[in-house]
Amino acid sequence: MGFFDMLTGTKRPEDGVAPRSAEELRAALLSLNRPDVPYIISDGVAHDADLVAEWRIAEPAWQTFFIGSQLTHALRIRMRLVEEVPEVRAVEEQWEVTRVGNPPRLQTSAEYARGAGRTVSRRWTLQRGENGRLEATETFSFDSAQLTNPLRNAALESGWTWRGVIFGKL
Repeated sequence: MGFFDMLTGTKRPEDGVAPRSAEELRAALLSLNRPDVPYIISDGVAHDADLVAEWRIAEPAWQTFFIGSQLTHALRIRMRLVEEVPEVRAVEEQWEVTRVGNPPRLQTSAEYARGAGRTVSRRWTLQRGENGRLEATETFSFDSAQLTNPLRNAALESGWTWRGVIFGKL
């Protein structure tokens, strides 16, 4: 792995893993959709991509989760499946979000970033343990890798390279 690959988050499949077809990879990526995950993967035509994965911040059922996560950035990953290589070219896009109103809801701002990034949010509670000493207990955890890792792993398991794109076209 080269330095530029580290910056972009590019990963290659293990040696000996035969690449599956683009249709099989697309099906594998779409199969990651489940009602219990905080993201959705859908057709990306509207975003000039083959597939798009993004947080469910606009869905009422997930708003409480994202407000509780103290999320500061929304994330979208646009993917292009390049069968000739074979690789998934992925652009990570982030927007700053803020909480407004009562009850609070997330609102996106004009701040935009492109490239690999990671958002981690954890909440801890301090309390006295049985021995009387203060103990920290994690009460909430959120990591944007919950979105990127399943996508990247599905591509790698399908024998495709996951190539992060920072500059140029998808």
